[in-house]
Amino acid sequence: MSAFVEVDGLVKRFNVSKPWLNRVIERLPEQNLTAVSGVSFDIKKGETFALVGESGSGKSTVAKMVIGLLNPTDGRITVDGQSIHQNTDEDARAALRRRMQMIFQDPYASLNPRWRIDRIISEPIRVFGLMDDDAAINRRVGELLELVGLDARDAVKYPHEFSGGQRQRLCIARALSSNPEFLVCDEPTSALDVSVQAQILNLMRDLQDELGLTYLFISHNLAVVRYMANRIGVMYLGGLVEVSDTKDLFSNPAHPYTRMLLDAVPSIAQVGRERQPVQGEIPNPINPPSGCVFHPRCPFANDRCKAEVPNAFDMGGRAIACHAVEEGRLDVEQAA
Repeated sequence: MSAFVEVDGLVKRFNVSKPWLNRVIERLPEQNLTAVSGVSFDIKKGETFALVGESGSGKSTVAKMVIGLLNPTDGRITVDGQSIHQNTDEDARAALRRRMQMIFQDPYASLNPRWRIDRIISEPIRVFGLMDDDAAINRRVGELLELVGLDARDAVKYPHEFSGGQRQRLCIARALSSNPEFLVCDEPTSALDVSVQAQILNLMRDLQDELGLTYLFISHNLAVVRYMANRIGVMYLGGLVEVSDTKDLFSNPAHPYTRMLLDAVPSIAQVGRERQPVQGEIPNPINPPSGCVFHPRCPFANDRCKAEVPNAFDMGGRAIACHAVEEGRLDVEQAA
């Protein structure tokens, strides 16, 4: 099956320099922060691809570029063969935007508190010109509310009248109102209680099966990712260090950073097994380490790791960027 979403060599740099006059007076150079560095992956139709990693690894920046909220410094993103950022046809871009929507992390901040629910959910319908008749739009809003487990009569309420889990259901209903095929989900359950998280995740899986949706799922919660994703990309300091099927990644992680993340997850099945605690912190992205950016925290690093940036190589269908695995110094089978 060909890829529905393709991300190739994605790079994003932010200029974090002091103002021009300060730089002149203090004789300081420009400073650029590389938030994303050469990220490539693809997502098949109907699949859930997840990006995981610690805070500051660049997951949300990738999500915003994929959905079109940020322009990449370099690289290419295509959805169903159409470029998101390089398409000069305004009508084609508008048609592509309708097929893509985003579910944000904070349901409290992503809903306009001054608008009623019917206006919030119907806005994409009106913007994209999907319906003109007010009565038909109101019926559609009621259908969407019932689809996400709410009541059609909730359309006359305001966001402050709902709980956190209900607000996230409203955000999902708004995302679905333009009949999208691809949803970018940026930490959609991290602001919710655990019991409510389960309800939202089950809802998202049911909607995916019913509507044939494709998800890019961003999370730092590995338990959530294990439940939701078909494939997982592990990010560290702006780059992908491992891309693997979910089952393979959890049963047999390859990259030392992936192992470190999994060791930090409590598991009843692994009680008594020696664990490697998470060591250190993500380095400053303005001045990243030389070579492999993970080498200051990696127990398997050698001189090559400190000097040479690892390139991703294929190992049984998995993409891994690690000198230790490539050279056989780190046996992947030992991670099972």
